[in-house]
Amino acid sequence: MAKKTIKKVAKAFGKKEKVLNYTSNAYHLTRPKKVGAVMALIRECQPKSFEEWERYYFEKAFTKTKQPIKVTKEILNELGERLFEKITQVVIPEWTEAFSQITKEDCIEFVYEVTIHRTYDGFVREKSVVNDNLAKRFPNVRFEESEPELDHAGDIDYLGWVGERAFGIQIKPITAQSNFGNYSVSERMKASFDDFTEKFGGIVFIILCEKEKIKDEEKVIAQIESEVKRLSA
Repeated sequence: MAKKTIKKVAKAFGKKEKVLNYTSNAYHLTRPKKVGAVMALIRECQPKSFEEWERYYFEKAFTKTKQPIKVTKEILNELGERLFEKITQVVIPEWTEAFSQITKEDCIEFVYEVTIHRTYDGFVREKSVVNDNLAKRFPNVRFEESEPELDHAGDIDYLGWVGERAFGIQIKPITAQSNFGNYSVSERMKASFDDFTEKFGGIVFIILCEKEKIKDEEKVIAQIESEVKRLSA
């Protein structure tokens, strides 16, 4: 049986892709707040052709904001113009300065830091957040480290079991917000979280921490408490 060929419609930007992708993520120019929940929309649409999807998108897409705005071609063009401004006025000057300062020693130290030091710091941070905090706040929830297939992309670090169902936890340092691209939920990660919910029943919480202290701790605890009650019902 002949293998079905999937026709791709996306354009490749070559070497420019990394710059475009970085800046777009850094300034949230293609996030749901700006362009709508595109993965949810295309799943609703189930298009048989690209033209069907494009038409559906511009009919149904609204920004994910307190006061939703209908997304138009003009809005997408405006976002593209803002992307160009950020690249030319901010990213290029910052990167040019960084490129002029990077040394071989920086590169050697960075690889060691990421591989050894940051892995250890992350491991200790995760253990502390869960064992010294969440487990004490929620004694009836069974917390366990995720299996490799759940954590392979850094999506799920721990599961919180409530009976036969579970919610997910992703733990990140607060510095992740200022790292490459800023830290926010990509469409790929959102799809991964949706898959988790479909399989385990619970939602996924992203917990930002400064050392072992949870950012907005009481808010996070309240959200998890609500989810525990829902899963217990």
